Amino acid sequence: MDTKAAIFALMTVWGVGTCSAIPAIAQEKEPSAEKTEASEDNALINRVWVRQDSSDALPGVMHIFLADGTMVSDSCWETYRLSNWQQLSETEIAWDEDGMTINADIASLTSEELVLSLRLVGGVEEQRFAPASVPYLCPDMKK
Repeated sequence: MDTKAAIFALMTVWGVGTCSAIPAIAQEKEPSAEKTEASEDNALINRVWVRQDSSDALPGVMHIFLADGTMVSDSCWETYRLSNWQQLSETEIAWDEDGMTINADIASLTSEELVLSLRLVGGVEEQRFAPASVPYLCPDMKK
């Protein structure tokens, strides 16, 4: 047996160059205890908040602040939006909307109510939210 044949035989036995790719098995990371505890203690996170003070013409505005930093915004009259959000302090949050950062103060947060004071270009706008009841169905839109 010549040298090339011997090297090829060894490589084949070792599986070098001739083995097919073995798919990796994805394993979920265990959430850190700190992040899980923070999520459980924060009434803002992982709840569907439906706006209470919006006009009857545009009903069903809702926000969901997910623990992974994703904010889901939706309503009965427009398509949903996914945005990045973050909690800057105990009383302040911010999210990205159409390339602009929206800053809001948490005026009130309980298990039954969320009141945000949005700092907008035109001034401060207060918005009131309550947890969505399940099942939730958008009301008929006036034509």
